[in-house]
Amino acid sequence: MELSRVRELNRAADLLRLRAVRMVAPHGFGYLGQVLSSAELMAVVFAESFRPGTDELVVSPGHYIIVAYAAGPELGLLSEGELTTYGYDGSSLEAIGTESSPVADITGGSLGQGLSSAVGLALAAQLRHETSRRVFALLSDGELEEGQVWEAAMFAAHRGLDNLIVLLDANDSQVDGPVSSITTLDPIADKWESFGWAAYDVDGHDVASIADALGQAIAQSRPAIIIARTSTARGLSCLPEGADGHFIKISGDLIDAAVAELEARRA
Repeated sequence: MELSRVRELNRAADLLRLRAVRMVAPHGFGYLGQVLSSAELMAVVFAESFRPGTDELVVSPGHYIIVAYAAGPELGLLSEGELTTYGYDGSSLEAIGTESSPVADITGGSLGQGLSSAVGLALAAQLRHETSRRVFALLSDGELEEGQVWEAAMFAAHRGLDNLIVLLDANDSQVDGPVSSITTLDPIADKWESFGWAAYDVDGHDVASIADALGQAIAQSRPAIIIARTSTARGLSCLPEGADGHFIKISGDLIDAAVAELEARRA
């Protein structure tokens, strides 16, 4: 990948972060860490592969819907003004996604259900012979603790759903603490491959590596997963040490510092 394109994608990732900071700032807290960790992954997907109106997007963990909202203006699905309504009563941009949330075709309720929905969409496209339609499913690593994920993975491989790509934000974070302190998930790639999937384990903040894996995943004749190793503090050096990556409190000077840091990097 050319250096100029790497720079463009990194700037796109930081734009997602900047918009997320501005969305949570009026409330003083929110699901910012999820965007900090998944920004490069989703920036690459939205810029390189996702086709609104053709492809379908499933956001399995409902609190990750903020990263889809942040990409909404580039996808032509939301305006910048609509982003300012995030999290307010009566807004369609709810902090935890629902069946009416914009941008995503489906977003999850209880964690672990999104892949089943994505499999349903991919199977429907297969049965209708819609060979150009792809289904992208954003999952979190904590969801791999749910048995339903593995049932869906097994079925997807059985049906040869080569139009299904899972985007796994492996940030080792969940509400109870580090995922690795609660359940051992690794080796993640080996597990998915044993279920019949193509698996790519990459640095989730390296846009070139993500883009390469995404290209290979799309070319596969079986379902594929991109395991993006990430951090919920990535991209904001101003965050205090030990900040809760799952649900960040942010206010006052910290908001100003976060906005200034991201704007400077995008300049």
